[in-house]
Amino acid sequence: MSETETPKLDFIREIIAADLASGKHATTITRFPPEPNGYLHIGHAKAICLSFGIAQENASTGAKCHLRFDDTNPEKEESEYVESIKEDVKWLGFDWGDNLYFASNYFDYFHDCAVELIKKGLAYVDRQSPEKIKETRGNLQVPGTASPSRDASVDENLELFARMRAGDFKEGEAVLRAKIDMASPNMVMRDPVIYRVLHAHHHNTGDAWCIYPMYDFAHPLEDAKEHVTHSLCTLEFEIHRPFYEWVIANCPVPAKPRQIEFSRLNLNFTVMSKRKLLTLVKEGRVNSWDDPRMPTLSGLRRRGYPAAAIRSFCKGLGITKFKGTTDIALLEHEVRGHLNEVAPRRMAVLDPLKLVITNYEEDRSEEVPVPNHPGKPEMGERHVLLTRELWIERDDFMEDPPKKFFRLGPDRYVRLRGGYIVKCTGFEKDAEGNVSEVHCEYLPGTIGSDAPEGVKCKAAIHWVSAKEGREAEVRLYDRLFSVPDPDGADEGFVSVLNPESLKTVTAWVEPMLADAEPETVYQFERVGYFVADRRDHVAGEKLVFNRTVALRDSWGGKK
Repeated sequence: MSETETPKLDFIREIIAADLASGKHATTITRFPPEPNGYLHIGHAKAICLSFGIAQENASTGAKCHLRFDDTNPEKEESEYVESIKEDVKWLGFDWGDNLYFASNYFDYFHDCAVELIKKGLAYVDRQSPEKIKETRGNLQVPGTASPSRDASVDENLELFARMRAGDFKEGEAVLRAKIDMASPNMVMRDPVIYRVLHAHHHNTGDAWCIYPMYDFAHPLEDAKEHVTHSLCTLEFEIHRPFYEWVIANCPVPAKPRQIEFSRLNLNFTVMSKRKLLTLVKEGRVNSWDDPRMPTLSGLRRRGYPAAAIRSFCKGLGITKFKGTTDIALLEHEVRGHLNEVAPRRMAVLDPLKLVITNYEEDRSEEVPVPNHPGKPEMGERHVLLTRELWIERDDFMEDPPKKFFRLGPDRYVRLRGGYIVKCTGFEKDAEGNVSEVHCEYLPGTIGSDAPEGVKCKAAIHWVSAKEGREAEVRLYDRLFSVPDPDGADEGFVSVLNPESLKTVTAWVEPMLADAEPETVYQFERVGYFVADRRDHVAGEKLVFNRTVALRDSWGGKK
């Protein structure tokens, strides 16, 4: 879907439009609330585009979207993740302005709400072991068993909670639980834990706290504190909504947000669990969180995926409550379509074979014009130096070509992209019997003109001057997993990693690519789309290009 198209009113936008029309809300406040325990991935892009997109669409009413870090678990959160998330959201094209928040800045408020629940008789300190608490929650067929502490007095619970806050208990020795219903058919409502003891250093608050709120308790309070009107989340939180509403109803909140769930984005050939992505990083299965094989936004950026293509992909998915899996080929198609319009063309040879024009003088060279984009004359043209010795792709020559092979072979003609028509007059082989050099003769006067009468030339091939070309490291990235459903693999998702997800080759590229700036994407003619690596590429010094996407979907049918 084009970014300029007006999005259809999905069920969430219909709710928001109705709330504005009825006067229930004068404006709309949404939020994107990541936990800083890993890098954002393509699944988060859908949520980002939804919440920030709704704010943009309702900007005339003063709507805004907050970026808020749900940093209530110091054992897994790091400042590195905070910074990466901010960078990714901005790269995707969104700005939170002054509306940057941290759950950890509300720790005093959360604590006060917990004390208020205790005073109302709606929370109690439980000193059973974590194993015992889990055991006594029951299951879907068996109701839970009340804790011996469930009916302790308010004063006793206030004292115990104060001792938790003071650091008198070790981890696992005491928790604060909401007092709701141990027989509820919704397991979430069976006296959930809302505070636990953690003697851990927090990235934002340091060592000021040794008790931390649970996510389900903190999240609705954060939304209320920030006067969020519509709290948009994925379907796995639907079962948690009754507790969300219970917290809002029983705590001193300044606003009452509404939680609405939608289906998350699932892609085949991909895992969307930050825990699993972290495993890949820690075990060295990939090089980093921004490895171009990763589905993280930083990985997709490094691979050359345009932010605009990701936004367009997310918009085209729509917002529903239906669970499903999206074919990753649709994302690749969106990327390919976007780059086809904007990426300038260049020539690069990834599997070099020497071609010698035997009737071309050794010291001779000439510039030949090549368009920067064949469909966009406004992008102009460049001049590439043609010399006696060239590099061509190895598979553009066959010693014994079949009938429908229109590239080079003995006594066959082919056009050099932008240059002359040449005829193959012979070839050489190395000691292993591999073709090592192709000999051709050029036909004078054929630059920019049709083939002479009697000459059959049905193909043009790309090339790079062996004298003027530059060496480059080219990383051929492919899908990280070899099966559509890595999560369902019998031996675990790691067992189905694609062993060919990265192949590195030394290529020859036209001289102009030596000046490419990091993150610039090109179409390597007849090969695919490639980006100058944002980490390792240094213009004029070290040339490193990553394959973004092939010219067409070639999964399972590569050469």
